[in-house]
Amino acid sequence: VQRRAIQYLGVHGSTENRAILADIYTSTSDIDIKRQILRSFMVAGDKARLLTAANTEKTPELRQDAVRQLGAMGAREELWQMYQKETAVQVKRQILQALFVAGEAQRLIEVANSEQNPELRMRAVQHLGTMGRTKTGDALVGIYAKEKHTDIKRRVINSLFTQNNAEALVAIARKETDPTLRRDLVQKLSTMRNK
Repeated sequence: VQRRAIQYLGVHGSTENRAILADIYTSTSDIDIKRQILRSFMVAGDKARLLTAANTEKTPELRQDAVRQLGAMGAREELWQMYQKETAVQVKRQILQALFVAGEAQRLIEVANSEQNPELRMRAVQHLGTMGRTKTGDALVGIYAKEKHTDIKRRVINSLFTQNNAEALVAIARKETDPTLRRDLVQKLSTMRNK
């Protein structure tokens, strides 16, 4: 019954209903109910309450849920501000996913170029690969050219392959001196239907 009531309040997202949901959120310890309330905030367009949960919630799963909902709302600038302040890698990962969902290629390029944590850089590169070559192909080639970390270079190769970006892979292969990476590039190119 409580879940149905939450759905109803979320769909009919008046200011008063959102205030009721916020009260329920703070008074319950049931994670499933809190998740449902976060979804209701997203449906109601209540970015402020989602942002508060994403920044202050003690339960990591709920913080990540709030971040996910912000991504679905297209809260690009808010997510980027959170990313810069965040210290938990798990939450940063979710913010990258939310930036991807929000279509924020420029911030993902920035992370791929400057993030200290290699795993997060690889995540950003992976997301860029699925965003389409016209939007991110040149940026991926630039990332590859500057990158020293072999695993991240491989991730760039995979991302360009995902984009079916044979031209970029050929350009990289011509300049690559590492025999293992060249073999990876040639292998990817050999499976593509591209002259």
